[in-house]
Amino acid sequence: MSHFDLKNHDLHVSEIYRNLPPSELYEHAIRYEKDASIAENGALVAYSGSKTGRSPKDKRVVRNPASEKDIWWGSVNIELDQNAFAINRERARDYLNTRDRIYCFDGFAGWDPKYRIKVRVLCSRPYHALFMHTMLIRPTHEELETFGKPDMVIYNAGAFPANRLTAGMGSKTSIDLSIEDGELVILGTEYAGEMKKGVFTVMNYLAPKRGVLSMHCSATADPKSGRSSLLFGLSGTGKTTLSADPKRRLIGDDEHCWSDEGIFNIEGGCYAKAINLTPESEPDIFAALRFGAVLENVVLDHDHMVDFTDTTITENTRGAYPINFVHNAKIPCVAGHPTDIIFLTCDAFGVLPPVSHLSPAQAMYHFISGYTAKVAGTEVGVKEPSATFSPCFGGPFLVWHPSKYAELLAEKMKKHGARVWLVNTGWSGGAYGVGHRIKLANTRAIIDAIHSGALANAKTQKDPIFGFEVVTECPGVPSEILIPKYAWPDKAAYDETAKKLSGLFQKNFKHYADGTSEEIRNAGPA
Repeated sequence: MSHFDLKNHDLHVSEIYRNLPPSELYEHAIRYEKDASIAENGALVAYSGSKTGRSPKDKRVVRNPASEKDIWWGSVNIELDQNAFAINRERARDYLNTRDRIYCFDGFAGWDPKYRIKVRVLCSRPYHALFMHTMLIRPTHEELETFGKPDMVIYNAGAFPANRLTAGMGSKTSIDLSIEDGELVILGTEYAGEMKKGVFTVMNYLAPKRGVLSMHCSATADPKSGRSSLLFGLSGTGKTTLSADPKRRLIGDDEHCWSDEGIFNIEGGCYAKAINLTPESEPDIFAALRFGAVLENVVLDHDHMVDFTDTTITENTRGAYPINFVHNAKIPCVAGHPTDIIFLTCDAFGVLPPVSHLSPAQAMYHFISGYTAKVAGTEVGVKEPSATFSPCFGGPFLVWHPSKYAELLAEKMKKHGARVWLVNTGWSGGAYGVGHRIKLANTRAIIDAIHSGALANAKTQKDPIFGFEVVTECPGVPSEILIPKYAWPDKAAYDETAKKLSGLFQKNFKHYADGTSEEIRNAGPA
């Protein structure tokens, strides 16, 4: 037990455990956690209760004169007054003070010491402490002794509900961020991902103020040159799969910053989906889920083997592990400026080409759009794919208007000569149900050609609707699939579907048009 003092956080519990190693957190979890266990692969298995995913509608940001003009208020950043925040913070502290023991984890967010922030996590569950042990950058003993005052404090009282009568509450769940106080309060949800994304949200505010672009993307680096590559993409586009490249070094799988010195990972670990995980499909992730990792909401069989196909609890089963558990990870997780920026989209309409080159204005347009499409939902009789747009490929975590991040992206692209590509990992030869999914081998060949520079001077053809330059020749990829219309048996059906998708882009972009330049607005589909 630590003699560490938390009285400056108004916490007076006698048993305070600071930065316990995973072995001790395992012991505490087995003793004190309900239903915690150890899987045969060595990972700690824990359960988050009724909430098995994030609660974005319950996220609140305190409106403060010092930051209110910077914040993109609306459905993503719902305002909360200072008094309501203070009530919820007091409620969280009161709950934590009723516990027999409190776990404190002090760590860093940001691998570049120039831009990193100090984060303190205060919680009552060993599972949450181990989760943040994996997700934050773990300090050395010397760094821990001189840690000092944190820049951000997380009060995780997720087992205790918010009071719905408190002003601004939408439910018994509330995730409240006060930028000026540097505090995040969690009530009514024990889903560990809220802590991870709370830290990312803070970085999404602080980094742009310093001229640093914060990004929801994966990143790899060339082992020889040290130059990097960024892969943006929403769920299901292949971001994690394609960043697992044995020919390159992994910088990180989810959250990064781009500064004047290069790129750096914000996190010290990875948080991967575990549904249907196999050693064949994701060998690096499968191997990383061992002692020291956390498996969340998975089902064990009678031999304590994980059944990764079982979705009884949730489809959003997850595994968190330190990034150094990945054999080709680059430690420290920093790299040079990107040579290439890749926007991944799984276009279930079958309209977008497998690979196209974007101009700076088009890059900003598609970055703000953050498009992908999901397959039809047969349970409601829908036969057509549905479009999904998430600004900057990370809408729920933005703090500034999307144009702020897009302008920083354009500025850094221009300064460092990065090329931008739109890569479709979805359908070809027709929409979902008619065409076929582009083979992973073809997509990997495209990514390899981008990284090798083979596509830098490749032949292109301007798309008549979307305006970008479609690559018409790529090593290892059949030329007949590179121009989407040519791959469709019914050319008239392609034209009709392309116009429909164009309209969906235009309709979505109206939400952001007021904050963007005419050049960006004109860079979308005609």
